[in-house]
Amino acid sequence: MDTHEVNRVRAALALYVADVFASAPRKDQRAKGDCYLRGLMLDGRRKSIQAMASRLPDGNEQNLQQFVNQSTWDPVPVQRRICERMLPLIAPTAWVIDDVSVPKDGRMSVAVAPQYCGALGKRANCQVAVSVHAASTTASCPLQWRLFLPEEWASDTARRATTRIPSDVVHREKWRLAVDMLDTLAGWGMTPPAVVADAAYGTNAHLRAALADRGLSYVLAIGANVTAHPFDAEPVAPDRNGAIGCRPQPRYRDPAPSVAALATGLGQETFTALTWRQGSRGELRSRFAAVRVRPAGKAVERPIRAAASAEQGWWDGILPDCRLLIEWPAGAEAPTDYWLSNLPADTPIIDLVRLAKVRRRIEHDYRELKHGLGLDHFEGRSWPGWHHHVTLVTAAHAFLTEQRLAPKAPEQDSPSTRPSTPSRPS
Repeated sequence: MDTHEVNRVRAALALYVADVFASAPRKDQRAKGDCYLRGLMLDGRRKSIQAMASRLPDGNEQNLQQFVNQSTWDPVPVQRRICERMLPLIAPTAWVIDDVSVPKDGRMSVAVAPQYCGALGKRANCQVAVSVHAASTTASCPLQWRLFLPEEWASDTARRATTRIPSDVVHREKWRLAVDMLDTLAGWGMTPPAVVADAAYGTNAHLRAALADRGLSYVLAIGANVTAHPFDAEPVAPDRNGAIGCRPQPRYRDPAPSVAALATGLGQETFTALTWRQGSRGELRSRFAAVRVRPAGKAVERPIRAAASAEQGWWDGILPDCRLLIEWPAGAEAPTDYWLSNLPADTPIIDLVRLAKVRRRIEHDYRELKHGLGLDHFEGRSWPGWHHHVTLVTAAHAFLTEQRLAPKAPEQDSPSTRPSTPSRPS
């Protein structure tokens, strides 16, 4: 936005800040929040504090630095209020789990470490944050963020102290951070219509089990090498071989094939051409099939066996079933994408496809968050500073989304206000 556009929404922004930052204890903190949001929304290649302060007529670099890096205002109530405003507005069809990486030099920025960096497509020195977004086909908004703390930071007391990482923050796998965020949102009385994620998360059987345990529906992308038994495959009890006092554990007779093998075995005639939405260049269309399967593997079986053993029960060996959604585009030599879903078996396949594809909406989020609003331009190094900045960027993104989705008052000379026939003199 240019200066004129920002000034045009100043009144609306002031009301927004008063509501979203109502938890900030001091009036000057709310004023700095308003100033920071305007800095994020103003045009400019860099959204560092120094660069923003230089562009704002009321920008004070020292004040903004203190507000973001040293001030003790709590970002959590701000995040909650953003969620309360945005969920009814967006009316999401799903919540999307994703993550974002920010390349960093040195080793003193909080949680930075050599790890896979999606922004560069390779292993590099970076920060990684996991996020949950509410998404529909027309809009989306981040609901929660968690900064991933690599294992090397867990016991590095010197760097933890320097970057002010709270003592209760430990290394947790990214999928666990995603579940933590869903639990936080559930504690606020917010639950997703369905959970969607890419294969980096969906392939993880522990995540799928955690979602199922919480009664959450999901459509999760998986890798082609994930294994599953056909739905009608049945385990058999092995011979006891004369053993006394033990009950044989049922096993499937054949090893579980990969979902790629299952999909190829269906034959192309099983696949149906479907259009899931209108894109900017026309219909988004491909061919899909959905079949019931029983995902397999040690990560799937061990919790079931452990639960049966703890209850002194006996497991019949039958693995839980779900639906495997497969995409095989016309002209492709083999299927290209796979998803697992625990939605009811009678869910129409087009609904599964729309949910699977809604994750693409998050790409719009990240483009605006990173390139437009400076998500990855923060130059501070501390844990509180990072969380303050990310919360402020989310607030700016939410405000702009509200402005975009708000009903526009018709202009005086617009066609909707002109009479359909000329008025007659009285």
